[in-house]
Amino acid sequence: MIKHKYVFMVAALLLTMFYFAPYSMAQKKGSNSFTSPTLGAKFVLIPAGTFMMGSPSDELGRDSDETPQHQITISRPYYMQTTEVTQGQWKKVMGNNPSHFSSCGDDCPVEYVSWDDVQGFIKKLNSMEGTDKYRLPTEAQWEYAARAGTTTRFHAGVSNDDLSRAGWLKANSGSKTHQVGQMTSNSWGLYDMHGNVYEWVQDWFHLYSADRLTDPAGPSSGSKRVRRGGSWNSIARYCRSANRDYFGPGQRSGLLGFRLIRTQ
Repeated sequence: MIKHKYVFMVAALLLTMFYFAPYSMAQKKGSNSFTSPTLGAKFVLIPAGTFMMGSPSDELGRDSDETPQHQITISRPYYMQTTEVTQGQWKKVMGNNPSHFSSCGDDCPVEYVSWDDVQGFIKKLNSMEGTDKYRLPTEAQWEYAARAGTTTRFHAGVSNDDLSRAGWLKANSGSKTHQVGQMTSNSWGLYDMHGNVYEWVQDWFHLYSADRLTDPAGPSSGSKRVRRGGSWNSIARYCRSANRDYFGPGQRSGLLGFRLIRTQ
């Protein structure tokens, strides 16, 4: 009887370890990925490093607000969601679907959400998971992750053909959003960093300086929040890694969604 009880206890322990292993490994410090238990969304670890933010003077399609190029150091790794937040993930947290393209389905990016709306989503998600680690990326974190070590117009290369393999834009979208994660990812495993929907970032819009900065968070106040990455309605120049755009924090658009980061 004691022997049978011992076998049962061991079996139960092994089953528990197997069932919870993916979640436990995702939580382990230094793990290369994390999966949100609420969203079911995968996050990959973005390593610390240094890059040149902005565009060089000879980049095709560049805008004046991308200059001067300046050195940025990201001093701490962070997890970034591999795709844009989807309509299904939004519904899991907020219980509604504000998207203009709601007929696209649960695996399409949520859009028609303001920066302020996104803050409400983040606050509720953090509460549901008992943490304070989810937030929008800073503008520097976003560009650093989008480039994934590249210095070209797009993480996939320099030409419009390169871009068409990496993102949904005006030339190939059919004037609508598409399911996330269908195009080629960058080398860090991030999808749709070019096109599909613009992505809110944390920063107020400001002009660049030539200063070398570490973990910049932008100004403490402003009138417009930055959005990055281009959309299904953008031409190629607006989908470049360096391209910047901005909107009032209360404005909504069918072109505009977001993705999350999670601090360690």
